[in-house]
Amino acid sequence: MGSFLIFALASISSLLPNALALLRFSCSQLVVERLDPLVNPGVVGSPHLHQIIGGNSFNASMDPMTLDIPGSATCTTCTFAEDFSNYWTAVMFFRARNGTYKRVQQKGNVYFEESTGGMTIYYIPSYNNTVVTAFNPGFRMITGDPTIRTKEEAQRYRQLTYTCLQDPMTRTNETLDMPKAPCPAGIMANLRFPTCWDGVNLDSPNHASHVSYPESGTFEEGGACPASHPVKIPQLFYEIVWDTTPFNDRSEWPEDGSQPFVWSYGDATGFGNHGDYMFGWKGNALQIAMDTNCNGFQCPELRYQEIRDGNKCTKPRVVDEDIDGWLTELPGGMPVTDASGNPVF
Repeated sequence: MGSFLIFALASISSLLPNALALLRFSCSQLVVERLDPLVNPGVVGSPHLHQIIGGNSFNASMDPMTLDIPGSATCTTCTFAEDFSNYWTAVMFFRARNGTYKRVQQKGNVYFEESTGGMTIYYIPSYNNTVVTAFNPGFRMITGDPTIRTKEEAQRYRQLTYTCLQDPMTRTNETLDMPKAPCPAGIMANLRFPTCWDGVNLDSPNHASHVSYPESGTFEEGGACPASHPVKIPQLFYEIVWDTTPFNDRSEWPEDGSQPFVWSYGDATGFGNHGDYMFGWKGNALQIAMDTNCNGFQCPELRYQEIRDGNKCTKPRVVDEDIDGWLTELPGGMPVTDASGNPVF
């Protein structure tokens, strides 16, 4: 076991951003569900389908005034056992030539292959040895915009991208839109959240204006925070590996040669890539981790659980609908739309 761990840590360095210390860990699937307590609180049957990971206190409402997320959860899908946060994104579908849809499954990332779908989560404290302030109870945010359909709009969100995996270790040639050719090892969606906070508000009406990307450059380059958002927060980063390999036969792709994958919110371009986050770490565990020289999934100050234990933490769906068969429409009847909001098909 010891020799394997040394090998894994050495090998994984090629996957990790060039930061002095960080967390990189697996969170298995909690549920795939049409709920969105951030954008559509209290609604059972949100407009589009999501895949959710993290603590099992996730529900349709999640009112920050009444819900203690880590206190209410009894398990988490994440390998750091003090993390009961919830993380979610839209779901990818394959659209066949006959117009039917099939959900694309997720698979475990490199060194987390045992995980049942889910995501890889990063918390990166710094690239230049500066102090960051961990999120506070009640903190939540969104990055990206599901209504975007053009490259110009997508460039507002500097680091929401896709990687066409030539093999599981591929980490180059990111694009803002969906890959145009079959990807031998699947498609990885990459979501890097803003890293500057206004220091006051735990949320905002649009769930985004209380945070900001650096005023210029990127977090990795040490870009300064704007005066309106002076507090540096960890870079939260999702990697989701979508197993598109069962659909790599181009004879099943659209006859015009366009790529066949669409998001559950009705986007065939990929420019509307977005993700949601609700903080739910127990006590000050995240701040301790951000102040400590952690190395990926190794952080002595945090309690670790095996991936197989995270796999056991699930929730039953509350919206009764078929999401796994061949569907004649996206769940919730969501149309696929263009930049003007008009149905594409």
